[in-house]
Amino acid sequence: MLDMYYFTAVEFVDDPNVVGLTYWYLCDFKEVKVGDVVTAPLGSHNHLQQGIVRKTVYATEFDSPYPFYLIKRIKSYKKV
Repeated sequence: MLDMYYFTAVEFVDDPNVVGLTYWYLCDFKEVKVGDVVTAPLGSHNHLQQGIVRKTVYATEFDSPYPFYLIKRIKSYKKV
């Protein structure tokens, strides 16, 4: 049986360079839901920024919504 992972699509609404785009992350916090605020590394500099979860999905490594070997992880979250 393959492992299932929890993925979240995050929009960084306070960053004018990427507003309107979503970025996929692995999320170790299974209680995170759409609309929650998360902190995650963004860009090649991995600067931590706050964003809003727009979508969540469970998938295997092979069905990952973004190449699994490149995906980053959510660092923390706040329930809304």
